[in-house]
Amino acid sequence: METKRLGNTDIVVSAIGLGGMRLSLSNRPPEAQAIATVHQALDLGVTLIDTADSYCKDESDKHHNERLIYKALQLYSGDVNQVVIATKGGLMRPAGAWTRNGNPDHLRAAIRGSFEALGGKKPIDVWQYHAPDANYTIEASLAPAKEAIAAGMLRFVGVSNFSVEQIKRARDVVEIVSVQNQYNPWNRQPELDGVLAYCEQEGLTFFPWSPLGGSQRIGQLLEIGAIVQLAQAKGVSVYCIVLAWLRAKSPCVLPIPGASKPETIQDSLNALKVKLSDAEIAQIDQATAT
Repeated sequence: METKRLGNTDIVVSAIGLGGMRLSLSNRPPEAQAIATVHQALDLGVTLIDTADSYCKDESDKHHNERLIYKALQLYSGDVNQVVIATKGGLMRPAGAWTRNGNPDHLRAAIRGSFEALGGKKPIDVWQYHAPDANYTIEASLAPAKEAIAAGMLRFVGVSNFSVEQIKRARDVVEIVSVQNQYNPWNRQPELDGVLAYCEQEGLTFFPWSPLGGSQRIGQLLEIGAIVQLAQAKGVSVYCIVLAWLRAKSPCVLPIPGASKPETIQDSLNALKVKLSDAEIAQIDQATAT
């Protein structure tokens, strides 16, 4: 398995991770299938799993994905000591909606809840502030994360849905190792707003969320001719081409594609074998330009 260093830490993780969200939303697969999916990822060498306290049906189901992943790790027959869990806090799920909550008191409770959902025995590897809340300063919202590091509940901190200026402010509060923003063929904002370049310059890991466009758009990949043609020429799926394209954009990019069945994560990892030339990357760039 190809590996990458996580930010400026000494932690080494697989070059593609597993996104856990699809295992816990309202259309979640049966638990046995979800656990089998996590186990397949581990069997194939994945050592990074991305989750969040809000990956659930609604507020009554909070922390479902974290508990599921912890259970899957407990049931796994192999060595899980090198597996890194990256979770997030700061989004609420009232009636299944997504809302931001950067209240420091809420985030203190969220971190504690995630710590307990993930076993409560060792620090969370990476906790990420899920999205900035305009009702609270970044400094106030990240203070609980700094406190949690001192208390032994967190090892490292990341941010999600942040601009370059917001990342800089976050780094004045606590060391930041990762940034997770949306990045896919339909949303190339990280290339334009300086976030991707900043992460590369500063040695931060960039996790592109929704790398394949999410459930609303993943089927539309078959409508992008350049991607379809490259997939046919290289004998892989269109999903592999997109993941390979994202990886080619910067050495700091570490895709975390979601999966709800074992064969899906297996296909995603085939992207590690795909090498795109500069000309092929340019073809995809041109086909996805807005």
